[in-house]
Order: sequence, then C-alpha cells, then structure tokens
Amino acid sequence: MTNNNTNNAATQQKNVENAARSKNPLEAFPDVFSYKSAKEPEDGASYSLYCRAKGDMDSKTLKWAFKLAEKNVSPFYKQLSMGWQPKVKQNDLMKGWARYLVAVDKNKTPVAYAMFRFDMDYGHPVLYCYEMQIEPSAQRQGLGKHMMLALERCAKHWKMDKIVLTVLKNNDNARAFFKTIGYVLDDSSPDVLEKADYEILSKSVSD
Repeated sequence: MTNNNTNNAATQQKNVENAARSKNPLEAFPDVFSYKSAKEPEDGASYSLYCRAKGDMDSKTLKWAFKLAEKNVSPFYKQLSMGWQPKVKQNDLMKGWARYLVAVDKNKTPVAYAMFRFDMDYGHPVLYCYEMQIEPSAQRQGLGKHMMLALERCAKHWKMDKIVLTVLKNNDNARAFFKTIGYVLDDSSPDVLEKADYEILSKSVSD
C-alpha cells in the first residue's frame, strides 16, 4: 500500500469515527426534523422526527420498533429458508452502535424509523441503513423518501462514500421503493450464482 493510500484510508476511518461519536449526526440539518405530507387532505399529516443513539432510546419505543419490523417483514422471511428469527432481529435492534431516526405523529406516537450506523465496508466509509420501517397508516405519504434523503444528507456531511442497505428479493415493494429513489445493486451484492435471498443496494453520496 502506498503512502497516499494509507493516508486516505486513515482519513476515511477518522471520518467514520467522527460521525459515530456525534451525539446527533443530523444536527446540521434542522429542516429534516419535520415533515408534512402533500398527499393528505386539508388537515394534512404532519410528523416530527428525532435522531438518537440506541442508548438514549426509551424501552417502549425500542419494543415498538421490533413489533413494527415483525409486522412488516416477518411474512417475507417466513417464505424463505432462513425463516423469521425474532431473537436475531431483537438483538440486531439492540446493538450498542445503533442510531435511530424516528418519526412521530401529532400525538407523539412513533410511526416510522430508520436504524443505521457509520462503518467501513469493503474499504469504503459508509452509512449502513439496517432498517427502514413505516407503519401501514403512514406509508405512501413520502415519509420514507424524506427519511432516506435525510440519511443521504447526513452521509454526505460526514464524508461517507455511499449509503448501503440490504433488501429481501421477495419484497417487491421495498425493492421498487429504493430503486425509485436512486439505489442500485452494490458491487458487494451476492451474484446470481450464489442464489442469495437478498441483495445489497447502495447510493453514492460522494462528489
């Protein structure tokens, strides 16, 4: 490895560490913490958002996050050989490094969340989005797109190369959603011969 490559890798690692240490990595973008659907009737659906580390999340909201994931994606897992593994999903949601971007309605009831972290992935500094879950009542209002765009701005601000996420191949709606907002098959995604039940998508945020 040349000195330039070594220095670049060290800088990228430092960027990841700086982002991971930030109490609120979205603090630079106050406009992302509110959203009003343009597709609702006159009274409209308005949402407030907040970003917290897992350690600052209350247990009630974490329990809701698991239940929402179970409701939204367990049917897809049950169609696959891996099946639905609730304990694995619970453990994933409780990781100490987890960051949550949560949307709540006017009654302060949570309706959507993204769980993410900053990491090095195959030599790239990335924001890895592990979960993007929305209550059925809050879907198709542009909220998911708003939250993903917020994460993209966050990733760019902290000098990540891209956002990476995993989606099940049998979840057609999720695959269509992410591809509509610009996500493409990542180089790290399993190839056809591997016959994986999932694919890895990404979107570049670097200049």
